[in-house]
Amino acid sequence: MERVIQLLSGPNLNMLGMREPELYGWDTIDILVTRARTRAELLGFSLEHLQSNREAGLVEAVQGLGPEIAALVINAGALSHYSWALADALAAKKMVKIELHITNTFAREAWRWSSVLAPVVDGSIQGFGAAGYEIAVMAAAQLLEERAGGAATS
Repeated sequence: MERVIQLLSGPNLNMLGMREPELYGWDTIDILVTRARTRAELLGFSLEHLQSNREAGLVEAVQGLGPEIAALVINAGALSHYSWALADALAAKKMVKIELHITNTFAREAWRWSSVLAPVVDGSIQGFGAAGYEIAVMAAAQLLEERAGGAATS
């Protein structure tokens, strides 16, 4: 069976490369997804991506994750800080789940300092800019290997 990592991108991430490049960098979401996909493939996984500017779209995407999805990496953007519906959907899924942010949310506005997703994911990657996408894929692969009782993924 193919091992798949699902990457979900939330509101405004389709604007990467144009939106506040001093914070988010100049790379587009397509560039970040390509890098994440390449890293996933090097680790023996395929990577699927979906971006939605709608909370309901992300909730439905999480609900629709099937058994072929080994792990989920989610950059829910601002929804990370207040979407209880998304948190509930994530809590219902028993798979490796990684929360991702391009910026260090603790170095920004106070409303970004808490995440309603954090309690229902395995870990959070933030503040590493574009590299965070590859780091999140590596973390997901590592957790999957550990849970399978296999050797550590490099």
